Amino acid sequence: MSIELFGNIVGMLGTIMVVGTYFLLQIDELDAKGLAFNLWNLLGAVLLLISLCIHFNLASFVIELFWIAASLVGLYRYYKKRKARTKQP
Repeated sequence: MSIELFGNIVGMLGTIMVVGTYFLLQIDELDAKGLAFNLWNLLGAVLLLISLCIHFNLASFVIELFWIAASLVGLYRYYKKRKARTKQP
């Protein structure tokens, strides 16, 4: 398998994850503050970032960095909230 083909496959998987996650959010199948939403977005953005290392585009690279940061913030808030709930009597 060529590196270009690998980049395209990884990029398409990332796109499917990010767009699919957004679609599931819109049809009320996912919670925007939930674990699944943030994990799928993070994984999709990472796959897109890998693809962009092969087929570089600065604007897309930057937006994926922000998408990863937003997903990490969402995961942090999810775990922080979960931890606070387990401490309540």
